This record gives sequence, structure tokens and C-alpha cells, in this order.
Amino acid sequence: MRPRVLGLLALLALLGVAATIGIIAPAPAGERSPLAGEVIWVVDGDTIHVRVGGRVEKVRYIGVNTPEVHHPTKGEEPGGREAARLNRELVEGKQVRLELDVQERDRYGRLLAYVWVDGMMINAELVRRGYAQVMTIPPNVRHQELLVRLQRDAREAERGLWRRI
Repeated sequence: MRPRVLGLLALLALLGVAATIGIIAPAPAGERSPLAGEVIWVVDGDTIHVRVGGRVEKVRYIGVNTPEVHHPTKGEEPGGREAARLNRELVEGKQVRLELDVQERDRYGRLLAYVWVDGMMINAELVRRGYAQVMTIPPNVRHQELLVRLQRDAREAERGLWRRI
């Protein structure tokens, strides 16, 4: 065999061993690879714009809802600015990984995702700090149990929106 072919075979074998012992994790069968990009604009507490390759995607966080900042009929809701500020601190200008679930887009065409920065799921962090409430919309329920537990903990600890005034 040619040296290039042997090298390629050796690399493939090494990757197979690395995946087997957990150094790298292959995507589960049937699951799409996650998208990645840079956050170029934070709309509010649960919506961002991400540059993915050569396009910009409007991304709505899966499983959570934050108070509104700019709503045509509701106006600004209490806690909306705080949720948007925290979201900005967590993701603005950062590289993110977008984990998709079963339904890829909502009726408004927004990409639905769990948003990750440096190993932290932002959806969960907003709930943990008390600035987002759980909003489960099937079929996107992959992290529902975690989000419900974090919301219960935030409420009991009176964090964020749950604090007593």
C-alpha cells in the first residue's frame, strides 16, 4: 500500500480507539452534528443572532422563557432588562455551540437550540440564576428534567425573578 493510504488507515484506527476509550465522543447514530458560531447580537433574554458560516441565524433558546423587553402588545415585563443583561454577559461576542433537538425551527423561522459556551448550557444557566422560567414545547424536551430541577432550586433560593421584594 501507498504511504498515504497507510497513514489514513492508521489515523482512522486511532480515531476509533480514541472514541472507544472516551477521548472523543462520536455523535449518536441519527443525530446531527451541532452548529457553531459567534454571537453577534443579543435580542433579549432568550433570543440571539449567531453568525454560522456565511449566514446569520436568529436563535431562540429551547425550553426557557424570559420576561419580554420589546413586545408589541405586552411591552416591557418586570425582569426583562435583567434577563437580557445577563444573557448579554454570558454570550455576547462569544463562540457558541448550538445543540438542536427534534424540531429545528419554530413557526417564526427561528433556529431552536440549546446554546453552549465553554461547556455551560446558557438555557440552564439563565434558569439556575432565576432569570428564565421553564417553557417546555414538545417535541423539544431533551433537557426538560434538568431545567425543571434548576427552576425549583432557583425558586426555593429566591434567586432572580423569584426573589421577594
